[in-house]
Amino acid sequence: MTRYVVVGGGIVGLATARAIQLAEPGARITVLEKEAGLARHQTGRNSGVIHSGIYYPPGSAKAVMCRAGAASIARYAERHGIPVIRTGKLIVATEPGELPRLERLHERGLANGLEVSRLTAEQAREHEPHVAALAALRVPVTGITDYPAICRALAAELAEAGAELRLGTEVTGLARAGAATAVETGAGALTADVLVNCAGLHADQLALADGVTGLDSRIVPFRGEYFELRPAARHLVKGLIYPVPDPEFPFLGVHLTRMVDGEVHAGPNAVLALAREGYTWTTVRPAELAAVLRFGGFWRLAAKNLRPGAAEVVRSLSRRRFAASLARLVPEITEADLVPSKAGVRAQALRSDGGLVDDFLIRRHGRNVHVLNAPSPAATSSLEIGAHIAALATA
Repeated sequence: MTRYVVVGGGIVGLATARAIQLAEPGARITVLEKEAGLARHQTGRNSGVIHSGIYYPPGSAKAVMCRAGAASIARYAERHGIPVIRTGKLIVATEPGELPRLERLHERGLANGLEVSRLTAEQAREHEPHVAALAALRVPVTGITDYPAICRALAAELAEAGAELRLGTEVTGLARAGAATAVETGAGALTADVLVNCAGLHADQLALADGVTGLDSRIVPFRGEYFELRPAARHLVKGLIYPVPDPEFPFLGVHLTRMVDGEVHAGPNAVLALAREGYTWTTVRPAELAAVLRFGGFWRLAAKNLRPGAAEVVRSLSRRRFAASLARLVPEITEADLVPSKAGVRAQALRSDGGLVDDFLIRRHGRNVHVLNAPSPAATSSLEIGAHIAALATA
């Protein structure tokens, strides 16, 4: 009986454990999560969007898995009574310089096999009456769901099938135990014939502890801050409204998302977090921050993005500037409409040359498997990522 230990109780870890259980029903599966509950980090702090895959290069893992995942995660949620609302997404050009980029995005969506419609300003307002647009793209497959609820369903399935989920159990070290891996935790050690590292913000550290060599990237945490619209302003947004991505900045920009509970979230921005789990400016872990500042890749990224990076910091510190960014999309939104909401931290792998790792990065080391980059759209793609990892882990 193969002993699998999956580190990480977010949606990728749980989906992977389920895929292993389906592939090898007799396996002994243990999921380790350092927090007292599941989905406490990236999974539980994202916008709940079921992404289409429009942004990603055709043929990339993100494009392929996201397109398949949009269907599979929706089916899974609906089968378990979890809300799925297919809102569709508008990607909005608000100034002439964005129109060529909008057209290129349209072409990429079509190349990825998606249904994507080019809309005039009048057609865009048929979907979002309060939007400001010169033109827009509509991607109808995009929707919203409740990812923490999906995690609870996955955990219940695993427990029913005999897997063990250990909460409040942090991995403190790894060591070779013959062909196996000794997994050291604060609650004692256990042995894994196969270790699967889905540790998110700490994935690179766990890989190094396992002896993985030749890594040209490391996790650099970027905090994404959110507001929500006060109830009286929620009518301004019916679904999802996104800007055209800025090619000079490696994030999507602040956008508006109507959640499954009817709340409308605004954000996220993207600023360097001062700790791997730095959800506020006041959360600082000097050793973790120093490790980022010693990494040449961070300074190369910063040098390439000085102006947009500075704008993100200003927007983080100024609710007025945050509201102004949103008003480019929906002019009626004002500073008074914004109520602070919880932030997330993106576990983004950054290369030593200053480029973001722009695709999922999954590496096998012996029999062990390490997920070294799985930011958005990992939640959408989670069942597909899990199946891929299970194929590697059970081979």
